[in-house]
Amino acid sequence: MFKSKNVLVTGGSGMIGRQLVSLLLAEKANVHVADLNKPINMSDNINFHNIDLKDFGSCKEVCKGMDYVFNLVGIKCSPQVCLERPADIMGPMLQFNTNMLEAAMLSDVKWYLYTSTVGVYEPAEILHEDDVWKTQPSKNDWYGGWAKRMGELQCQAYEKQFGEGRCSIVRPANVYGPYDNFNPQNAMVIPSLIRKAHDNDILEVWGDGSPIRDFIHCRDVAIGMIHLVKNKVTDPVNLGSGSGIAIKQIADIVSKRFGKKILWLSDKPMGDRRRVFDTTRAEKNGFKINISLEEGINETIDWFLENKEIIDERYNVFK
Repeated sequence: MFKSKNVLVTGGSGMIGRQLVSLLLAEKANVHVADLNKPINMSDNINFHNIDLKDFGSCKEVCKGMDYVFNLVGIKCSPQVCLERPADIMGPMLQFNTNMLEAAMLSDVKWYLYTSTVGVYEPAEILHEDDVWKTQPSKNDWYGGWAKRMGELQCQAYEKQFGEGRCSIVRPANVYGPYDNFNPQNAMVIPSLIRKAHDNDILEVWGDGSPIRDFIHCRDVAIGMIHLVKNKVTDPVNLGSGSGIAIKQIADIVSKRFGKKILWLSDKPMGDRRRVFDTTRAEKNGFKINISLEEGINETIDWFLENKEIIDERYNVFK
């Protein structure tokens, strides 16, 4: 399907993007990456476009001649950053959504994939795809959640107006893996715990470890994306394990690997109590994750230890 086709991956320098690029190269695609960040250790076989996707003219230019567009661009941040700097998140994400979809449709691409997020959901015991528009996003993801919802709605608007579906929408769970953001100022839970365990004598963890989350390795997300595009799935699809894992279990895996004791900071925010995906739709469409959580966390730790100097240079973190 992708052999000799021009395929654009926005946000291709990120952890999901790198996995996706590798899979597309294996399928002999002509891969283009659009990102602000200069790739580190990325294949020479890609065409890199250093552009700002907030600029519509740049988006139109980079979409010319593309057969497929995988739009992975977004702003990944910690709950604290989401609460303190919501305008820095919502504004650019709305621009990314609108510019890339419009540019892709003007270029008449064969298929477009939009990457949404678990943040579109209201807290519930199990997160079902069709419940999104009956509810509102969690207050912990209020601005980013609404921005991503608008991206989904824009895909649906094109389908409704032009009478054909050419968009896949994926909602990944909590994604982790190599090339994650290990910046201690705004890293998500797994890279944050890895960084803290490496840098400190005691592993401090916010909350009491009771919140439940659904985790998926970045390679599994990339495999799921390609699978859904190949099968032309237009309904939004959750990409996750479908299993709830307590933050305490994550902390235990990390602390055991580094030999560090845990200090629970129970007065700190913990986020929503539970976020676990219903993965029935993904499984009916032939997708299920392959990488176990412990295997994935240990792979991520290995990558972090092997690349710490690059990580520190990239995020300007000096000890």
